[in-house]
Amino acid sequence: MRTVSIEELTALVAARGLANPRIVTSGNFATPRTTLAPLLASLEQARLNCLNAQPGLDLHDGIVPETSFVGAGVRRSPRLAYVPARLSTVPGLFATALPPDVVVVHTTLPRDGRVSLGVEVNIMPAAVEAARARGALVVAQMNPRMPWTFGDAELDLELIDVGVEVDEPLASHVAVPPGDDAVAIGSRVAEEVRDGSTLQAGIGEVPDATVARLTDRRGLRIWTEMFSDGVLALERAGVLDPGVEIVTSFVFGSEELYAWLDRNPRVRLRRTEVTNAPSVIAQQPGMTSINTALQVDLFDQANASRINARIYSGFGGQTDFTVGATHSPGGQAFMALRSWHPRADVSTIVPLIDEPVTSFQHSAVVTEQGLARMTGRSEKEQAANLISHAAHPDVRDELWEEAGALGLA
Repeated sequence: MRTVSIEELTALVAARGLANPRIVTSGNFATPRTTLAPLLASLEQARLNCLNAQPGLDLHDGIVPETSFVGAGVRRSPRLAYVPARLSTVPGLFATALPPDVVVVHTTLPRDGRVSLGVEVNIMPAAVEAARARGALVVAQMNPRMPWTFGDAELDLELIDVGVEVDEPLASHVAVPPGDDAVAIGSRVAEEVRDGSTLQAGIGEVPDATVARLTDRRGLRIWTEMFSDGVLALERAGVLDPGVEIVTSFVFGSEELYAWLDRNPRVRLRRTEVTNAPSVIAQQPGMTSINTALQVDLFDQANASRINARIYSGFGGQTDFTVGATHSPGGQAFMALRSWHPRADVSTIVPLIDEPVTSFQHSAVVTEQGLARMTGRSEKEQAANLISHAAHPDVRDELWEEAGALGLA
């Protein structure tokens, strides 16, 4: 690896003479903006493959945002190219359908012949490997603020062609106190978590509220695609099994969390093919998966991806963890959501979803109204539990009528 300026980098990419290069970059909250922005501006056309792209990156009309999980930064782009795929299968696409021409990762400064991908491993090791296999360019934005993490986060410098040194603040997140509905949902989910369980803990009001109510448990484990400050709180409370590594694929949270991550041997960041493989998830004892959705219907099918046929997010890891958790010994897959969508002002429990299904066959559906058990129930019992225990009271009569028309009552 050699260190270059941003101007030298843009010249290197231009010299390759690529008419419409595919640039694969770190996503979520580790996007290397300082390097990426001038690079994209220098190209007339390009495809930018970025997982969960966040707002703030200016994409001119020649840039096509391409992704298998749509972030807020590109959700309304008229040029969006959504590639449907479960998150666990996305890394394999770089060696087949989505070959990279340039890969831009966000890393630490080098140490002992290596860099670390820090807070975002995810699909990037596979992208780097695919780039090396086809002679594509691998670029590291090297940032002294990036925490050093272990596992698949560590890359040998020989895998990287050029590095750009940038001092860029990391995106951070400070959780707001969860609302009453989220507290009610989180409390019900927490009641179902047993000592020794393995958690998939994400970000948001409901996961935050759930994790906050687990401080009296012992021997919990973390196997998840991402986590935030709630996991740090569990660690400090002595809730987590000290003999088991904390495993995730990316992290988003406060500066305090990032400081805790730095060179912390307790935490291992693994590539998506590992964290999200249903077969590996199924091996985790008492795997407890907590996901959310836009809608759940009376057949226990969840839509977490689309609104009025327009892509909102994508499969993400929901299908991977729902399947993996339900095959784990003592595992549970919870679908947790509000019974009433506050913005759309509609019920989230519907008779039959008319969008593509993201996941189905959950252990239970949890709202602020109650917990509706699904596992081992007949389809009529499932529908009755959803209406009686999860649906908002204002729509229960209507749902009973629709259940009858669907042969569920």
